Amino acid sequence: MSASPQLLNDRAATLLKKLVDSYITDGQPVGSKQLADMAGLDISSATIRNVMSGLEKQGLVIAPHTSSGKIPTERGLRMFVDTMLEVQPLQKELFSKLKQQLNPDQNKDTLISQANQMLSELTHMAGVITVPKKSQSKLRHIEFLPLPENKVLAILVTNEKEVQNRVIHLEQTYSVEQLQATSNYLNRHFSGQDIFAVRKELLSDLNRTRKDMDAIMRTVIDVADKALPDFEDKQQPYLVQGKSNLVRYSGDTDMKHMQHMLDMFDHKREMLGLLDRCIQGEGVKIFIGKEVGIDGLGNCSVVTSPYSVGGEVIGALGVIGPTRINYDRVIPIVDVTARLLSEALKA
Repeated sequence: MSASPQLLNDRAATLLKKLVDSYITDGQPVGSKQLADMAGLDISSATIRNVMSGLEKQGLVIAPHTSSGKIPTERGLRMFVDTMLEVQPLQKELFSKLKQQLNPDQNKDTLISQANQMLSELTHMAGVITVPKKSQSKLRHIEFLPLPENKVLAILVTNEKEVQNRVIHLEQTYSVEQLQATSNYLNRHFSGQDIFAVRKELLSDLNRTRKDMDAIMRTVIDVADKALPDFEDKQQPYLVQGKSNLVRYSGDTDMKHMQHMLDMFDHKREMLGLLDRCIQGEGVKIFIGKEVGIDGLGNCSVVTSPYSVGGEVIGALGVIGPTRINYDRVIPIVDVTARLLSEALKA
């Protein structure tokens, strides 16, 4: 449980804030004399040591080595984030860059990938974003064009504006008329329905009524089986960008721990559990150290925000970095990216 802010007087709060600011900047312990100079308070080093001793008893700071200065604990960082952090608006040039990259004319997959890439580039940390299930995609229209050597070009329109072109390989040649009849059947009976459900229903029909099926339906199922994607097992549940950025912070820990931390990105269940927690509620959420709840990320902080389409939350995005990340800069980047992505997806 975090210490109550009321337990800190103005002097202690000022010194804790200065100590955290310095630690975030260079990751080094802060001594009493250095802290006195930074704080600009007319007090002696002995008085500062007494204040630091009080903060240490409350579990807000710790001396990592004997006779060294102090660094904030996770509890101290939590108090700093909750009660002392002054988040600045996102700089206009960064906002313009994000808005330009998250152009609503792009399809959903491109927008999601682009948002994650921008998060990593702008924060110099690892960006992570959940990918909405493709089974949420609705079939709007489908067309088939014959190609040589038993190949067919399937033009698939999903949701409102997403277009996919897929070259499929068939075991026999189909005429233009057969392909047109197939697309007419699919568009007439399944437009507006979930893509994965359409494919599943057609294959189920095939297993039940293969013997009694007419030529048109056999063509429909043969072509649709290849043309309609099966995302259930192949889709990645989340994307990670910029894992190598975490190596630049390896001075904070040993390389064995760093490798373990990088390996955690491949543990889908744990990562999805964390991201699912981020989807609950609105706005930016910050997890510090053990609050992340994943072994291997105990020395990290995670800053996340949900993103939505039409008011419905469909995923979460965020960044993962060391506990001494520059919170006042990272928080608005995550917040604005989530908002711009939501706007672009609904456009």
